[in-house]
Amino acid sequence: MTLLRPRVPYAERLPVRDWCERRSARLDDRGSGAGAVIIFALLFLSLSAFVIDGGMSISKRERAADIAEQAARYAAQDIDLDALYRNAAGGAPINFQNCDARVKAFAQEMGMSAADTGASHCVTADANEVRVEVRLTYSPVFTGLFYGGDVTVRGEAVAENEVG
Repeated sequence: MTLLRPRVPYAERLPVRDWCERRSARLDDRGSGAGAVIIFALLFLSLSAFVIDGGMSISKRERAADIAEQAARYAAQDIDLDALYRNAAGGAPINFQNCDARVKAFAQEMGMSAADTGASHCVTADANEVRVEVRLTYSPVFTGLFYGGDVTVRGEAVAENEVG
């Protein structure tokens, strides 16, 4: 014996088909990944911004330290020749009175801004050593909104007078 399903007229099947189509339209997942893509894109951009600006900050700190070392050497090379000639065995004393002027002249030669040149100075100076501080200001590329503007870094170095 064979079981036969009763034949349903086509007109009665339409509501079921409509219901299935409406349900699949409601449960459609097209575009659901767009939110995740936007979130990950923003996360990637913010992380790359901190990496780029962090690298720039490290680079500027190293540059400030390098300029400070060179400025200290430049200031320490200003030797008091009269004292050297009078006391040849005693060493070559530094003209420490000119230290600030020499540091500012060196900063200007390095192409630093006028504000950074004015802020660069001798911290301490005597006939045997010169301690110099250099200031550099830079604008972050991406994270300037978080820092609130320009960032200032400082470098400090000492040049000692050694004869030999």
